[in-house]
Amino acid sequence: MFEIGHSLREARVRQGLDWSQVELATKIRAKYIRALEEEQFELLPTGTYVKGFLRSYADFLGLDGQLYVDEYNSRYVVDAYDDMPQRRPRARQERSLERNVVVLALFGIAAVTALVIVAWRFGGGDASTSTPAVVTQQREQVAAPKGLRFVGLAKGTYVEVRRGSSAGPVLFQGTLRPGEKQFIVGSRFWLSIHRPARVRFTLAGKPVSLPAHPNLHVIVTPKRTNRVKG
Repeated sequence: MFEIGHSLREARVRQGLDWSQVELATKIRAKYIRALEEEQFELLPTGTYVKGFLRSYADFLGLDGQLYVDEYNSRYVVDAYDDMPQRRPRARQERSLERNVVVLALFGIAAVTALVIVAWRFGGGDASTSTPAVVTQQREQVAAPKGLRFVGLAKGTYVEVRRGSSAGPVLFQGTLRPGEKQFIVGSRFWLSIHRPARVRFTLAGKPVSLPAHPNLHVIVTPKRTNRVKG
């Protein structure tokens, strides 16, 4: 048995986070985060929400979320039929850009091939010599867009991406799960990263080298990475 609230508070303070930062990263209201740390579970909507919030908050802090849920069940749940919550799916950005590029590339290749066939039939040309050059040129024109790619390596990694600077529009904001991948078109980004060692970035196809710091703010371009104030 361990103290649920004290353990959560100690992990948050050790990482230099306040309630507003945790609320922004986990989407859990600050008053509920405080209630979890003070074990005032009656202030949360229902037992199902308590267990969902416990799991999400503990995972964000790099702790074992299921362990905290099990401890809560053993101490507070008396109804054997109490339903365990299903994990609510976290919001994901649509990856329509890459799919559209593939569709456009296939459509362009098909169109060029049809034009070559028509030219060969009505113009007497030799399609066997002209087709490879034209198709190759079309493939070069439909090149994949360059941008920022990043993938989660371990749980509890919060990432915020803005265009150009800290005042730019928000392009991504959330906690990455292990294996979750994101792609954003562009060449200059402002990044705020909690636990940068748990996420891998590439920009324009090149790995982005990040300073070793638990809470990091940087501006990255294809040529350099500069650490800045948050």
